[in-house]
Amino acid sequence: RYLDIRQSLLRDLPEGEENLILLDGRHEFPFSFQLPQEPLVTSFTGKYGSIQYYVKAVLERPAVPDQSVQTELQIISHIDVSSPALLTPVLRSQEKMVGCWFFTSGPVSLSAKIERKGYCNGEAIPIYAEIENCSSRLIVPKAAIFQTQTYLASGKTKTFRQMVANVRGNHIASGSTDTWNGKTLKIPPVSPSILDCCIIRVEYSLAVYIHIPGAKKLMIEMPLVIGTIPCIGFSSRNSSITSQFSMDMSWLALTMPEHPEAPPNYADVVSEEEFSRHVPAYPPPIDCEEQLCCPVFAYIQEFRFQPPPLYSEIDPHPTDVEEVQPVSFML
Repeated sequence: RYLDIRQSLLRDLPEGEENLILLDGRHEFPFSFQLPQEPLVTSFTGKYGSIQYYVKAVLERPAVPDQSVQTELQIISHIDVSSPALLTPVLRSQEKMVGCWFFTSGPVSLSAKIERKGYCNGEAIPIYAEIENCSSRLIVPKAAIFQTQTYLASGKTKTFRQMVANVRGNHIASGSTDTWNGKTLKIPPVSPSILDCCIIRVEYSLAVYIHIPGAKKLMIEMPLVIGTIPCIGFSSRNSSITSQFSMDMSWLALTMPEHPEAPPNYADVVSEEEFSRHVPAYPPPIDCEEQLCCPVFAYIQEFRFQPPPLYSEIDPHPTDVEEVQPVSFML
């Protein structure tokens, strides 16, 4: 029990009377109370215990049983994920030899990283991982968020663990590698972390693991703290998008020639017969110096396809006899 605040709603009674007589009808007694200044633990309901806050009103009457009603309060202890301790990245790596004794098929290595330790509900965690499969088996990388509930009472400890979110990668064949460059895993609506309670603890972890047929899975666990005040700095989602954008736009780093060559004459590419049949006389070519004034993207290094013939409303091959078709009108 963290707090027990009691107050009487009927403090001023008439002189000489110990009880107050209420007539028939509806009576309302407004009240208020101040929560203590010391931090309170977040409300939580788990597998084997709960942390709950109630407002309870009791009506005491002589010679009859008391009547009471109660309403639950939701208390949230805020956790700011912008604190320096929660902004530090977490990196783990591990390797496992698949097989036993002399019948080993090769090692499987895994390294994973997250940009920070603290996140809030609804955020997407970008996961960076490298997986190398040197074994002879087909493996599958996966990632999941686990919630661990720890209950402490009378010197005994009881633990309950459950998965709250997961994501799966592609199969990795023998002798292949795979890279997660910011694969996202969204945090579902869950209770914030409870780390300062002496009877109940709620902790989270991000596990990146590899499913290996016929062997124990290779797992890396990184601690997570689910807070209530989001990070106001450069978000991980923006940074992952930026990294992907920089990768997709890497072609811009290719250098273009300072003085691009002028395109070849069309007659040099197309045979004279095709040229005379499809293309009418063209105006003289533009000077190369004028062409160099245009943007470099306007220059085409090679003509692979012949352009379509020019469109004309006049039939280039008219018939000798003009066909006349009757036209009828209905009035």
